[in-house]
Amino acid sequence: MKKIINITILLACLGIFWACQEDEKVVLQQPESFVLNTPKYASGIYDLKNTETIEFTTSQPDYGFTAAAIYGVEVSLAQDFANPVVLPGNYTSAKFNINAADLALALVGMHGVTEETEYPTEPHPLYVRLSSVLNDKNVGKVYSNVVTLPLVKGYFALDPMVMPENMYVIGNVAGNWDWNSATTMIPVHSSPGKFWAMQYLGKADNGDNAQIKFNSVKEWNGAEFGYPNVTISAASAELAGTSDTDGNIEIGNPGWYIVVITTTINGREYEYAVDFYPPNVYLQGSVAGDNWGTTDEAYRFAVPDLSLGADAEFVSPPFSHTGEIRASIQLPGQEWWHTEFLVFNNEFVPRGAGDDQERVNGNAGQRLHINFTTYEGKIQ
Repeated sequence: MKKIINITILLACLGIFWACQEDEKVVLQQPESFVLNTPKYASGIYDLKNTETIEFTTSQPDYGFTAAAIYGVEVSLAQDFANPVVLPGNYTSAKFNINAADLALALVGMHGVTEETEYPTEPHPLYVRLSSVLNDKNVGKVYSNVVTLPLVKGYFALDPMVMPENMYVIGNVAGNWDWNSATTMIPVHSSPGKFWAMQYLGKADNGDNAQIKFNSVKEWNGAEFGYPNVTISAASAELAGTSDTDGNIEIGNPGWYIVVITTTINGREYEYAVDFYPPNVYLQGSVAGDNWGTTDEAYRFAVPDLSLGADAEFVSPPFSHTGEIRASIQLPGQEWWHTEFLVFNNEFVPRGAGDDQERVNGNAGQRLHINFTTYEGKIQ
């Protein structure tokens, strides 16, 4: 019995000891600063155009316990750190490398130049410090000492050109020239910069032909583009009867069209090709007799009459079999699933550039209804 009591007392004491240890671990001390070491080659010239990375080392701030600090890098052209700039990236190691291209890009903004001829050609001092935090709420934020890099030679660096992630159609019948009501185009899977939309391009309310423009953002920011800024294939121009009206693409042959934008990057410029295709939509797979990638007219949706306006449904033929419902448009050079879509809870949901969609089943004899303007749909 005595041994049991002694063991119980020992365990209780150990519990109190570990509780005290836990209490000590959660006591955060706020350090006043920490040490950023002067880089090994700080006395030399940092030629950013011919340098990939710059190495920094630091000692962890004294938070009163061992913590996983998150470091950020700030730079300034002034020793007192007036107007500092935070470089991209965070680091969790006491030894890390920053990207010289990121620093060069930051320097362009810091110098306030917009032309290559304005950029300073001589190396100049740059001041660097680190910040340290313990989490994304900036708990324990503290700055290091300032280190001077006496000779930093930048260059007129520019942001890398990337493909647009979004594209919108606006016009007198597509949003009534209101970006808030513009058509959101759908990304084509596996083809960055390529987008499609099933678009009603019938007559406007006043009897004018449809006119459209595009932009990668929903606003008039000077980057919107129309007829003078795009390439339209001869087949598309003939099909839609396109012409230039005040910089807009006018549609001389009113109708429903699959409108496709293909973006390419040429140097520092975006180039756009616009194609118009017949509004053909097809059932695929199980409900289409296990036909995949089919363009058989037997599985083609009925196109709504133009007199019904933009708010009208495309309706599939009856499902020939019970099974998974799949549907798509077909674009030249693309797999059928690059432009597939489904209906979930009466909502039209395109796959776009995303992962494979969940499965929806249908019964033989049912039809798929799609409203491409309101993004509604049903299976009945």
